[in-house]
Amino acid sequence: MIKVVIADRMGKGQEVAKGAEKAGAKAVVVPGMGADMRLGDVMQKENADIGFSFCGSGGAGAITAHTKYGYPERHGMRSVQEGITAIEEGDTVLGFGFMDKQELGEQIVKAFQKKYPEKE
Repeated sequence: MIKVVIADRMGKGQEVAKGAEKAGAKAVVVPGMGADMRLGDVMQKENADIGFSFCGSGGAGAITAHTKYGYPERHGMRSVQEGITAIEEGDTVLGFGFMDKQELGEQIVKAFQKKYPEKE
């Protein structure tokens, strides 16, 4: 089963989690303010496949996860399509501006399933 970690600077991410679970993934939402900065740590602990970081710039948590653990990341994204393209190109840590939408979680998990069918 695909495991997704969602870390939002403002402690949100529940809608993205619902969308990811709708697509068949297990979602873990990192609680509390500043959660984005703990994304890489929680991904390591959970042995996650995909990480979502949300903050104003869409970068801090994704860059931190990459720097600390080497996850391939893309940040500064503002649309579902940008996230799908990042997955298609091999990135697994995705940094977005605030975007707590079910569609985002669902479409990213579907793109991951398509790229890595053995992970389903």
